Amino acid sequence: MKRLYALRGAARCLNRADDIQCQTAALYDEILARNSLDESDIVSLVFSVTRDLDAANPAAALRKSGRGAGLALFCCQEPDAPGSLEQVVRVLVHYYAEEGSSPRHVYRNGAEILRPDRAS
Repeated sequence: MKRLYALRGAARCLNRADDIQCQTAALYDEILARNSLDESDIVSLVFSVTRDLDAANPAAALRKSGRGAGLALFCCQEPDAPGSLEQVVRVLVHYYAEEGSSPRHVYRNGAEILRPDRAS
């Protein structure tokens, strides 16, 4: 029996449309691979970006990369808190998996510092 899960991921990137697209697609691909997910298992993705990333919307960038075409995608700006890590795209993924599965969160390209307890 399947149940609904959520997992987190993040990647640092440069404020360039091509890098936001590249890092977002790589983050998404790693999430799928590490969790043995197919796109059909995913319900929705919620992206957030730090205020210094305005060259591209990661949701639109993911679609432009050929991924997530049939998914509900949303993007918002991360609150600007003092001392926050800059140049970060974060994602919250809602998906279905077999009961008893353990979400494998993905932090990459320097974002591992955000959650060293979850980064591998």
